[in-house]
Amino acid sequence: MEKGTSGGVREHIEAPPEAVYDLVADVTKMGEWSPECVACEWVDGATGPAVGARFRGRNRHGLARWSNKPRVVAAERGKVFAFVAMDPIGRDMTRWTYRFEPTPTGTAVTESFEMIRSIPLYIRLTDRWLMGVKDRKADLEANMKRTLGALKTAAEGSSVTST
Repeated sequence: MEKGTSGGVREHIEAPPEAVYDLVADVTKMGEWSPECVACEWVDGATGPAVGARFRGRNRHGLARWSNKPRVVAAERGKVFAFVAMDPIGRDMTRWTYRFEPTPTGTAVTESFEMIRSIPLYIRLTDRWLMGVKDRKADLEANMKRTLGALKTAAEGSSVTST
């Protein structure tokens, strides 16, 4: 994918924006919802979502396994949570954003990504040969849809109904 490529999905969740934000911004739970993220943990002294906080994410897709150390760039409870994932040499590569909008019956959640830097050829080859992915944008959008579906199930199936 080239710099500037973006994509996103939207889901309605019958829970307040603050409650849904709390689930997403607790990155230690992302492995429960994402088909690609295995686990996350706060690192470098961070204990929760705050601008500048870092976490380590471990991912898998097909035969590929990798980790990343994203940096939180937006953390406004009930409104937006965003982080930037790095390329293998530590440069900003992908911005991931979750937006939470109140609705009469809950929250409209949008998960999106934007490529800050073009994906290097060796990573594109990994996508194709180790992950079996020909269209990474479409693959990411399908994964985001699955993530938000699992988040919806978790939020609506729990007692997370008030702020």
